[in-house]
Amino acid sequence: MNGWRLLLTRPAEECEALAAALAEQEVQSASLPLLAIEPLAETAEQRATILELDRYSAVVVVSKPAARLGLRLVDRYWPQPPFGQPWFSVGAATGAILQDYGLEVTWPEQGDDSEALLAVPRLAEALSKPDPKVLILRGEGGREFFAETLRSRGVQVDILELYRRQRPDYPPGTLLQVVRLQHLNGLVISSGQGLEALRALAAEAWAQLRELPLFVPSPRVAQMARQLGAERVVDCRGAGTTALLAALRETPIPVS
Repeated sequence: MNGWRLLLTRPAEECEALAAALAEQEVQSASLPLLAIEPLAETAEQRATILELDRYSAVVVVSKPAARLGLRLVDRYWPQPPFGQPWFSVGAATGAILQDYGLEVTWPEQGDDSEALLAVPRLAEALSKPDPKVLILRGEGGREFFAETLRSRGVQVDILELYRRQRPDYPPGTLLQVVRLQHLNGLVISSGQGLEALRALAAEAWAQLRELPLFVPSPRVAQMARQLGAERVVDCRGAGTTALLAALRETPIPVS
């Protein structure tokens, strides 16, 4: 994979980890975080929800920030989480955070998106009990498709929003300048919000940048990217490092 030079756009901490993993595979990268994680202040509603954690048939965590912030609340109010309660994550990286905490966690073996999680047999088993209830830990406005699908199946869904994503304030032209100075030949985004931030920051330069291979985490985000005019969209079928590396191996490196 030597020859790829990628722009990484995740929050700063995640960019750093991804860049290190790519470097081990001789993939060069430059980081320009397009989303910053801002934890939400704890509210009485958050506290009440966590104190009733044991009434949920399943707890679903949709991102690494949601896992870290959610576990802080659990740690504060539950000396020991409810025994045997099934937890689920959208991807392996998020699941690993929960697993390290000692929780019983399941995530999809293939893909790390809402569709893949909805197909996990363990989730169907957890929701097969009478009057199933699910708690979703997420950021503001995340994973609406997942929540609405569960509700359409008769599941009571409660949502605990723990953070918001903010766009850093970069000077005009920053994105194109980084791409040109670093001679980058691919762009990586990990969410629909990240894609929207990329398009907004690109501004008039989007006419040039949309020609670069754009690596996205799911069919939904791939469709969004094509609607925005991206010409070389690569669906990694997952937001994790393993999925990205697999997509890089299968995608021809652009000729400079």
